[in-house]
Amino acid sequence: MDILTRRQREIFNFLRANQARFPYPPSLDELCEALDMASRGSLHKHISALVNAGLVEPFNGNKQTGVRLTAQARLEAREGQGLPFVGAIAAGKPIEALETVGYMVVPEALKTNKPCYVLQVKGESMVEAGIFDGDWVVIEQRAYAQNGEIVVALIDNAEATLKYIQQSAGQVLLLPANAAMSALAYRPEQVQIQGVLVGQMRSYRSHANPVI
Repeated sequence: MDILTRRQREIFNFLRANQARFPYPPSLDELCEALDMASRGSLHKHISALVNAGLVEPFNGNKQTGVRLTAQARLEAREGQGLPFVGAIAAGKPIEALETVGYMVVPEALKTNKPCYVLQVKGESMVEAGIFDGDWVVIEQRAYAQNGEIVVALIDNAEATLKYIQQSAGQVLLLPANAAMSALAYRPEQVQIQGVLVGQMRSYRSHANPVI
């Protein structure tokens, strides 16, 4: 997976996590719609890279038979049955953008029928929204959001953070849910939405000091 770009990993993770969604291997047009991609040609290039990496079966000549994972990739997907886990996300000061590090089993009620992934929260800027340091959040992967939604925002293609979003023509505000912290203001071209919060999980084993 190290030889793939971020977008190629996203496409592979979607195919891996959504095998049961399509009665037949999805066409390029179906994948474009599911992944919110406007360019069929761009998707074809990414799929070709996955073919070269041995993760997707080659197309059958000029006959479009759909995009199918290789037998080994399908086997690994059945064994895993989890969402991509892409490490830690800052709920405070932005931190380095993240890569897939594994997979995590998530209850069906906490995810949607669109591509999703899991992040672990670091920081306390979202505590007033009930999101605490160490929680896992389930993110629906998409490049748009409504004002007031909690998003994963990629800033300047380098740093990612979890915040409420408020968008206007000339500015994007990333708002913490912590009265002690200030909003982050950016130009629209500086911010890429990487997904929207749809679920949350917590382990109480990590809290060493019980409340009495």
